[in-house]
This record gives sequence, structure tokens and C-alpha cells, in this order.
Amino acid sequence: MAYYNDPSYALHHSQSHSHHHHSGSGYLPPVGADPQLWQYFAAVDTNRSGALSIGELQNALVNGNWSKFDLDTVKMLMNMFDSDRNGTIGFNEFTRLWQYIAEWQRVFRHFDRDQSGTIERRELSDALRNFGYNLSPTLLSLLEHKYASAATSAYGPPPGITFDRFVRACVTIKTLTEAFQRFDTRNDGWARFSYEEFMKVTLMAP
Repeated sequence: MAYYNDPSYALHHSQSHSHHHHSGSGYLPPVGADPQLWQYFAAVDTNRSGALSIGELQNALVNGNWSKFDLDTVKMLMNMFDSDRNGTIGFNEFTRLWQYIAEWQRVFRHFDRDQSGTIERRELSDALRNFGYNLSPTLLSLLEHKYASAATSAYGPPPGITFDRFVRACVTIKTLTEAFQRFDTRNDGWARFSYEEFMKVTLMAP
């Protein structure tokens, strides 16, 4: 997906691939499909199956620096939007996924105050606070290092969080918070977990 919903990347690739791979009348868009989005979908559906595998979906999703989305984020999106649970993303599912990404792009642009193309700790704190999550400095530091776009070192600040990882970080915080709240029956910030419950909550997080 072209970052910031810029169709130029999609058009370039679809024009260079579609005539080669998708000629013929057997590969047609659904009724009412957005022509440009269908053209992009068809370009990345390289085996003409009518649905995107996880590898094809990863090829379709691109950060602002033209790096592919990391695989864990792609797997998270696949799990969220593969509504028929067949292990692929059909065009209607892809349309919903595209809209979801576009909404997150607006959020990312808003909180990327310095327009660096990544989210740093202060920007991350502002974003999470805006979503209702007031994380401690310790948790923010852990989050920043976990989702940094490159390896961190002991010297200087960690590299920023790219768009794909920012989405996954926010979804993870939301998922874990909601899971905790189900156990926080008194709403006092404390919860009692069994080992099994704790492991299930942790392992089911994106």
C-alpha cells in the first residue's frame, strides 16, 4: 500500500504488471469496485488467485521509506481482516483493510509532529494519551524499544517507530488493556490471573 494513500506507487506497479499477468477476461473486478484499488489489488495478486496470500499482502503494504511492513504487522492485519478465515485476503477484505490503514495514516501524520516519518517517545506518549492510555515512562521506554524500526544501542535515543510498527504497538496496547480490564473486576488497577490466563492474554496479543 502506498504510504499516505498516494496512488502513484500503486499505479506504477499495476501498470507495469497488470498487462503481463492479468490480461484476459477471466480476471474481472467485483461490481462497484474502486477501479484504482482493483488495479493495485490485481497487480500484487501475482498468481491470479483472486485473493492475496500473506506474502502478496506484505508486498502490497509499504511504509513511507518504501520498506515493506514487517511480517508480524502483516500477520496481525491478516488475522483482523480475513473474515472468512481461509488464510487469504479477498478484494472486499482488502478494501476494508485499505480503509483501516488510511485511517491509521491520518493518525500517524497527526502525531508525527516533526514529519520525520517515524514516531519518537514524546510523540508516542501524546498519541497513547490521546487514545486514553496514560503509560508510565518505564512502559513507554519498553514500548519504544520493542517496536523500534532498528536495533537499539546504549548510546543515544532508539530509532523511531515506523508506521507499520506504530499501528501494531497501538493495537497491542489496546488489546492488552482490554484483556486486563476484564480481570480488573473492581476497576482499581489490580487483577488476579492464573498462569494459564496470563499466558493466554500475552500470547494472543498482536
